[in-house]
Amino acid sequence: MMRLSIGLMAAALVAGCVEQAEMPVASDGKGLFMENCATCHGANGKGDGEMARAMSRPPADLTLIQVRHNNSFPRAKVMSIVDGYARSDMDGPGMPEFGVLLEGDLIPFDSGDGVLTPTPRKLVALVEYIESLQQTR
Repeated sequence: MMRLSIGLMAAALVAGCVEQAEMPVASDGKGLFMENCATCHGANGKGDGEMARAMSRPPADLTLIQVRHNNSFPRAKVMSIVDGYARSDMDGPGMPEFGVLLEGDLIPFDSGDGVLTPTPRKLVALVEYIESLQQTR
């Protein structure tokens, strides 16, 4: 029994280290942003991409999300919009679906409530990058 407990503790420790080492950071999401978002939202996320002028409703300025939410970045809401869950609430044509962002391995994502939810790595990287674009006032 003791051997099993030690083995489980060692496995948990190794898993924790691996997860921490593999968590995406903002720079991991920059390429995904440029491929999937910059055409509409612009290279700097200000809503001035090359397709923005052709849209009936201009894309959001992603640099002001935190300002619009009392200087708190709403990770759960942003993730819901990016992954498509909250898009049914959007007026107009809205954002396209990015199925490629849902592919790949899952990692634990804390949307701000302390609960780790298995989430595609690419989505987490993209949300990390969008958070890095935030302006403060």
